[in-house]
Order: sequence, then C-alpha cells, then structure tokens
Amino acid sequence: MSPSEEFRRNSDNFCYRHPDRQSFVLCQRCMRTVCSECRTPAAVGVICPECMAQQHAAQTPAQKKAERRWASRSATVVASGRPRVTLTIVAVTGLIYIIGLIPGVGRIVSNLLAFNSYYLLPQAGVVQPWRLFTVALVHDGFFHVALNMAALWFIGRSLEPMLGRGRFLALYLLGALGGSVAVTLLAPGVWTVGASGAIFALFGALLVIGRHIGADIRVIGILIAINFAWPFVLAAINAIGSGDFVASLTAVGISWQAHLGGLVTGALVGLIYARTRLVSQRGVQIGLMVGLSVLLVALLAVPALTFP
Repeated sequence: MSPSEEFRRNSDNFCYRHPDRQSFVLCQRCMRTVCSECRTPAAVGVICPECMAQQHAAQTPAQKKAERRWASRSATVVASGRPRVTLTIVAVTGLIYIIGLIPGVGRIVSNLLAFNSYYLLPQAGVVQPWRLFTVALVHDGFFHVALNMAALWFIGRSLEPMLGRGRFLALYLLGALGGSVAVTLLAPGVWTVGASGAIFALFGALLVIGRHIGADIRVIGILIAINFAWPFVLAAINAIGSGDFVASLTAVGISWQAHLGGLVTGALVGLIYARTRLVSQRGVQIGLMVGLSVLLVALLAVPALTFP
C-alpha cells in the first residue's frame, strides 16, 4: 500500500522520532504519533520517550523508590516492533493443525472447534457458542492453513504495529465472529473451518484505514477482489460442464459467506478506528466496538427465531 503524496507530507501519519515509520498510535500526553519502538504502554494508551522522561523527572523520591522496587515484577516490555499478536495467532493455529494430524485426535479436534450454525439453535438441544471463534483455528489441509497464516503474517506485521496489539486482536476476533455470523445467515447448517473470515477482516480494515489516511489502496483493493472472486471463478469453470452454477459453487468448498462477513466486519472496525483515533475518543471507540459486537450477536438470533 503506497502512501500518496498528500499522505507523505502529513507528518502526523509518521512517528515523530522515526519519520520513515508509519503509525496509527498517539502519545496520550502530547498527542504525537509514535511507532512501536518509541511507545511505552501506560495505564491508558501509550507514552512517548520525552513524556516518559518528564513523568520520571516529576516523580517524588518515594515514587522513584517504589518504581525501582516493583520494576522487576511489573515492568511492561516496550514493544520492539515485532507483531507479537500475529506471531502468537500463527503459532497457536499451527499447533492446533499439528495436533489434528495425530491419528484419532484430528477428527475430535475438528468436531470440537469447527463451526456449524446448528450449534447455535436452542431448539436443537445443544448450544456451543465458542465455535464462532474457534473455527479460525482449524483448517482443511496443509495448503489451507499455510495460505491463511501466510496472509495473516504479511498483513499483521504491518497492521499490528500501526493499530497496537489490543486493537489488532479485537479486529481479528471480530472478523472471525463476523465470518461465522455471515455463514449462519447465508449458509445455515453448513460446516466451515478456517481463519478466512478473520483474514478478510484484516483486508477490510486495511482498505478503510488506508483510504482514510490517504494511502494508495489500489493494490490491496485488487487483492481483495481477486481473493473474494476466486471461488466464483472456479464455480463458473466447473459449471461449464455441469450447467449448475449453484451446485458447482457449493462443490468448490470455499466459504465465500465467511469471506464476505469478515470483509464487512473488518471494514466497519477499520472505520471505527480511523474516526476515533484521538485518546480523548477512546470511550467512543470502545462504545462503538461494543455496539458492533452486540449487533453481530443479535444477528445470530435471526435463524433461531425463524427455525421451525
């Protein structure tokens, strides 16, 4: 995603200490943009090196003594720029895949974590809501998990430092939820696995945030279009011989519903982040995120209410 000339001229889009590093996080005290290397987590938000130095200088001797005493126990490691949440998700997903390869265990893991809207219907006698999120941990084969984790790594290593770990994790989880909600509404009773909903949420958020800050989003837009259209292209090719496009689309085995749900959810989350960037808007941001979560959960009630 190449920044536009207007974007490059705006210093607020880059770390004030490292002008070549794009960031989406502000110091809670001076409101300057800071990259992951320059920010120190605080009780609320983050603090830049200069504000941290001023804070230390203003401390009383008793406060400095208490800080030294508890530093070894409670000090938070300053982010080094490594996308730790991204790496953790990749590691956990990879571990689940490896566990699934154990004979006799793989089917059990898949049965426990895969998603089917049937498990959200009280009328069915069993409700297992965790599947809305755990679906992102199980995959159908090596290439499926490898492609999803590769996409997560390539997007996450840029998006996570820009948003911060907490916001990035919230985006990923809501993307998984949005994908499951779309599958519930558009493909009820269909089994799905994979992190595609969460991955498309990252695409959607990156597209909206990039557009908001004036970056060139043409490349990411093309990638989204190609990835979303791919199952339809395969179905159209298969339908040439069979003549049944709907059956061919189902036979492709790619959940375009999860892609759509994740993309829309990610775009909404990206819009919330882009419009509530200031520290003073943190309460509004949290409220909007909670509201979006409630809306997604509320949509899950539609099949339950219409189920015969």
